[in-house]
Amino acid sequence: MTEAAEAGEVVDARGLVCPAPIVRLARVARAAAAGTLVTVLATDPAAEVDVPAWARMRGHTVVRTKRTDDGVLAVTVRIGGR
Repeated sequence: MTEAAEAGEVVDARGLVCPAPIVRLARVARAAAAGTLVTVLATDPAAEVDVPAWARMRGHTVVRTKRTDDGVLAVTVRIGGR
């Protein structure tokens, strides 16, 4: 099992550019319960800054950021309370 699969929800934004990764993350986060882990997979370099910034602004927490061997960024966010 991959780390992304262990994280609960996965937003596959590989091949998409800003703002699509954030839009997809926001959609999943709205439907997720507090405490849910959501992993965003992205190839857009802007996601490395955008995902953590979005999480902070929305009261969520980045718990892990990792770049895979094939260059995919995986950012895991714990959804906060509302």
